[in-house]
Order: sequence, then structure tokens, then C-alpha cells
Amino acid sequence: MQERPTSVPPHFHRLPNQRWQIYSPQPQQAEQFAAEIGLSPLLAQVLINRGIDSVKEVQGFIEPESLVLPAPKDEFPDLAASVKLLREAISGGRKIAICGDYDADGMTSTALLLRALRALGANVDYAIPSRMREGYGINDRIVEEFHSEGVALILTVDNGIAACGPVARARELGVKVIITDHHDLPPKLPPADAILNPKLIAESSPYRGLAGVGVAYVLAITLAIDMQKVGGLVNPLLELFTLGTIADLAPLTGVNRRWVKRGLRLLPHSQLAGVQALIQVAGVQPESAESSSILNSQNKTKNSLKPEDIGFRLGPRINAVGRLADPQIVIELLTTDDRELALKNAMQCEQINQRRQELCQEIEQEAIAWCEKSELDLQQERVLVVVQPGWHHGVIGIVASRLVERYGVPVFIGTFEDEAVGAVPPCPPAKPPCPPAKIVRGSARGIPEFNVFDGLNFCADLLTKFGGHKAAGGFSMPAQNLEQFRNQLSIFANQCLQPEHLKPLVSVDVRADLAEINLDLYRQIDALEPCGIENKAPVFWTPNVCITEQKIVGKGGHVKLTATQDGKVSASVKAIAWRWGEYFPLPRRVDIAYRLRENSFNGKTSVELELLGVRLPAGAASSRPPIFRKVEFDYCDRTYSCSLSPAGSSEELRIRNSQGQVLAVAPGQSIGLLGNSRKDAREVDVSLPFFENLIQTAKHALGI
Repeated sequence: MQERPTSVPPHFHRLPNQRWQIYSPQPQQAEQFAAEIGLSPLLAQVLINRGIDSVKEVQGFIEPESLVLPAPKDEFPDLAASVKLLREAISGGRKIAICGDYDADGMTSTALLLRALRALGANVDYAIPSRMREGYGINDRIVEEFHSEGVALILTVDNGIAACGPVARARELGVKVIITDHHDLPPKLPPADAILNPKLIAESSPYRGLAGVGVAYVLAITLAIDMQKVGGLVNPLLELFTLGTIADLAPLTGVNRRWVKRGLRLLPHSQLAGVQALIQVAGVQPESAESSSILNSQNKTKNSLKPEDIGFRLGPRINAVGRLADPQIVIELLTTDDRELALKNAMQCEQINQRRQELCQEIEQEAIAWCEKSELDLQQERVLVVVQPGWHHGVIGIVASRLVERYGVPVFIGTFEDEAVGAVPPCPPAKPPCPPAKIVRGSARGIPEFNVFDGLNFCADLLTKFGGHKAAGGFSMPAQNLEQFRNQLSIFANQCLQPEHLKPLVSVDVRADLAEINLDLYRQIDALEPCGIENKAPVFWTPNVCITEQKIVGKGGHVKLTATQDGKVSASVKAIAWRWGEYFPLPRRVDIAYRLRENSFNGKTSVELELLGVRLPAGAASSRPPIFRKVEFDYCDRTYSCSLSPAGSSEELRIRNSQGQVLAVAPGQSIGLLGNSRKDAREVDVSLPFFENLIQTAKHALGI
């Protein structure tokens, strides 16, 4: 619970600075389509927005198992060669080594291939480069270490497509290399013995959207089939595929949609001790609601997880380890069959994730404070570059995403670090030791109209290392280049961004009345699952709703509220707005954009709204929003309600606590009344710090 600041100006409502993009409604087509497929017209409109407007297309979308897929060997040119190399190494007893990555995709890929190759009789080990000391991808040190340990075949996962130097070094040492990766292709490919990358196959291929773990899964299953040892392997590997694919934000289309749908059904009854332990410590509950029938298909998702269970609960606990600790914790978690060890490792993941959350909150607050103090003109700069000492670079990418949500511009965030000792030129013996050179190491996140990788490439002459793709990237540079980097990025941003782009985008599917929001509609959305990247969960909007109750909850400053809509049928729905504490209190009348979420409490299940966007209704005056008559708020870990109530010819502020005691204060008075009723109330000095801050918090909640 939070104490409100006392310096908030009266009559001031700050709202998210957003731009809404609403799909054009097609009511007649949606009504006709809805009748054909047996779904709500609201969801029929969503499917139309996704480019699906025939019963046949819906059948393939709802039941991806009904689609005929090409064989992986027909799609990946080097898959047969990769299988041959692995079979020869296994049959010859030669050592295989996996070089993985420290994010969720890389760690699940590593665990998947370790499990598969061990089950197939391989002599296999692994290594993951140090995030802190080495950064992403295979390097010469790892190659030479593998060679010294007698490794005959190196298998990269989720990295390697740009590692020309390390791969060439491996070949010099007589070590064979198979690259499995999914990142964008460089101008020149490494001289590997085989390369598996979906970017090398046709864009129309259903395998095109595979993440690193997807490529690893294809290789493992194809090898097992070739060796006629598939039994018992598919389901455990499919679970790891599902974890990595969703955590890496891979598109849930093509084979990803088909296999993730299978994997989500497997995870609640996981065969893997580590996954069971992770689900237990994360408190994830499987979805057990019935889905609506569609096209007479067996579309039940009983005892199935949803992508958000992985994206917001399981994935972050895996990712946190790669950001802050030793990836070996996760690899051991996902490869052990020892339940006690699995639970121990899962608890470590939980503790590390809690630390990750604390760090993110601290850095985000410091970054916002720096931005506000700096009084940046983002309309002119069109990009935000914020670099401060003492930040943990393992989590600043998460903070960058939050700053993009807040400011609506591309964000490049970094911290100062000492350059590796080996990279610092030695000092002459007669002089004192030189201090380590300072470098900036950072992460970047973009907006739809800004290509992060192109922006970094525009500044390549200032950077020592960079990489990424359209939406995100990483970089390092000498600290003395920071100001020039900031200026050069601004030049690039001004070339590709217009002022109207500089607001966070809320993409809205369809208008809905609150009276239409119910469990039946929520359960029909199951037909569209799995929702995620390139198949986003439906976003609805409702105009001119009345916020009748609202309060701040949780350490993150979330706003919990009740939205009410008057009309032919009045309806009220509970809602949550994550990390919107700075916008509290919201104006009384607003348009809202939201997703649906299920809430189960005391054996009762209901549908709530998850707010994504809010704006003033058309024609509303924004200079002096209406004052709330009654709201709830939290102060010093206690919940209060407050109101402006008639008192003679004027109004007085009344604040009620959970025990029913009321503090009544008239405007401009330093003495108030406190008690359960006016008759037995006692006078109190409201200028005392506790009462003064309580009153200021209540006034802020009321908007006065």
C-alpha cells in the first residue's frame, strides 16, 4: 500500500499518453460469420481483423491439427546432414557439446537437446557464455575449451548464425559445428558443417516462425525418428518447446500454434520434475473452464495452461536466472528427474525472480526521476537515451520496455561498467596503475515505426559491439561516445518518426457493451487460444463508462476499480490497471480499452477487465475533470473510503476506516471530529503529520 505524495496539484488528472488504433467495424459480415461458426459477433469481428473470414480458415485456425504439414527435412536443407553428423558422433562414442544462451529460449533449447541426446545414447555436455563477462553467443574461449576436453562436434542453440570467427576457429581445430539458430541472417554465414535456421527457408513455410527451441525440437525429434527411438521423448520435449517458444515471444502461428496448443495441455500433468516444481512455486493453476463448441470440434481445454501462465509466471522465473545468476540452475532444473533437487532449484528461481522484480522497480523509478528532472523534449529528440551508473545490465531491457510504454518513444538504456581488464592497455611500470576504462553497456526497445537494429547500425562507428532485430537490441561502446551516440540516434529517429508516432499504441479490435462481458464470452475466447505474438488476445473497448470505485493496491501501484455503463441494460464490471498508480485517480467518465481476465475467489468465478488504455470521452473537457463524490484509497497499509458530504451550507471531507471510525474535516479548519458517530466524536488536531498526510491523500483520491 502506498502513501500518496502531498505535492500533487488540485484538479489534475494525468492520463496515459496513448494513441488508439481501432479496427473498422464490419457488423453485417460479423453477424453472418458468427452465425456460421457459432461464436459471438464480437469474436467473429476479431477473427475478421486477423484475416480469417471463411469457415474453412476458421477450422484450420481452431483445429491446427487438421492441417497437413510438410516434412521438416523437405523444409530445412541441412537437416538431413545434421542428423547424419549427430548419428555418426553417437555411434562412434565421440563427445558432443552444446553451446547455449542465457535467456529462456537458449536455456530451454539447451535442456531440450541435453535430454534428447542423452536419451539417444550420446556423450554430451554443454556450456553457456557468461552474461556478465562475455555476452551473447559462442566465442573462441568456449571453442578452445571444448577442443581441450576432446569435443568432436559442437552444436549451438539459439546462437551462432553470426559467429564466423569462433566457427572458423573450431574448423581449424578439427571440430565439426552444427548451428541451430533463428536470428536474422548476417551478410556472410559462418563456415559451419550444417546450419538450421528458419530464416533460410521460404517465408510461406509453417516452420518460419520457430524460435531457437523450436529448431532444437525439430532436430531432436527428426534424429529420434531416424534412430527409431522416439518412444517417451516427444511429450517431455514438447513441454520444453512450449516454455521456450512463449517465453521468447515467438509468433503463435504455423507449427508454433499447433505444437504450443499440444504443449499447454501437457504442462499441468508434466512428466518433468523441474516443470512440476516450477508450476508449484509459481502458484500456477491450470485452466479448467469448458470452451464453447465450434464447428462441432472437440475444443475442450480442461486442465490446460494458457500462454500468459508461461509469459507472466513461469517464463520470468526462468529468465531471471539468466539475467542475474548462473544458467546452470535452470539447466539442472529442466534436466533432473530428482523431485527434491528440482524443488530446490525452483525455489532458487523464485528467489532470484523476486530480486529481479525489486531491481526492475528500483531502476525504473530512478530512470523516470532522471527523465522528469532532465525535462527532455521527446517531441524533438524522438528517442530516449538514459544511462546511469550502478544499474544491473541484466534487467535494464525489462525497464526499457516499461519506459517505452510510458513515453511512447524508442528507448536505449544503459549503465557504466569497467572494461574487461584484458582489454585495457598496460600502464608503463614507472606510473601508477591506470583505472579501468569505462564502457556503456545497454539494451534497446523500439516502437512499431522504428527499427532498433537499423538505429544501432546507423551508429555503428560509435559502438564496439551491437546486435538485435527490429524490436529490440543490445549494444556497448566507450563511455566518451555517449553524447555523440545520443545525438546520432536522434538524427536517425527524426528521419523515420513523425510526431504522431510518439505515443504508445493501443490496438483495439471491437467495441463492446459492458453488459456483453460475461463468462460465456470469456470462455468462447478459448477457441482463439493460444493467443500471443501475431495472434493477440482480443482487445475490446467501451465508451463513456463511469468509474464508480477505485483504489491503489499492491507494491507496484496497481489501480483496482469498478466500471459502470448505463444504457438499456446497466452493467458494472471490476477491473485492474497494472502499474497505473501515477494516474490515480482516473477521471469519473472515460473510454476504456481492455482484455478479459478470469478471477476466482472463494469458489466463485467472474470475469474482470485488464485495462490497456483509457482516454477522455469525445467532447469531454480535460482542463478540470469532475470531482469524485466517494472513492477508496490505501494509506499506510490500510484501506479507507472518503467522500465530500453536505454539512450545513457547505461540504466537509469525511474519511472512514475499516473499523467504521470517521474523520470529518471542514474546509480550512485545523480541528476535525473523529469517532463512530457525531454524537460521541472527539476533536483532533488535523495539522498533526499523520492526519495531515491522510487528508492530503484523500483529497488527491477525490481529485481536489
